[in-house]
Amino acid sequence: MFTVTKNSVQSSLSKTSYVAIAIFCATLSFITHGIQNINVTIKENLFYPAEVIIPAYRKVKITFINQDDTPEEIDSFDLNREKVVFANSSAHIFIGPLKPGKYRFFGEYHPNSAVGFVHVVDGSEIPDAD
Repeated sequence: MFTVTKNSVQSSLSKTSYVAIAIFCATLSFITHGIQNINVTIKENLFYPAEVIIPAYRKVKITFINQDDTPEEIDSFDLNREKVVFANSSAHIFIGPLKPGKYRFFGEYHPNSAVGFVHVVDGSEIPDAD
């Protein structure tokens, strides 16, 4: 005979919850594993580096690190992205997979000085990190 008690139901739910959380974390790790991360610093309303080179047909995460005391809104019509980066904080966007080419992004609050490019190249064109 099978008897269900309050403790057995709670114990079963707890085990199920732990398994679900473990599966979720493993899946998230698998999804983000292998995605290249590139840091772009915002300082004195400029991007450093102003041009980043990424491989074609790959998803990439760009992290914008704002060292200024004012926010900046990253805008790109070419990449179809828009993101506010608050003062002295960071934010990221995912781009790609993209075809080879040059894609412009800019700071909406400083469009004349905060200008950058994502240069997407075939694997053979990516310079060595040396």
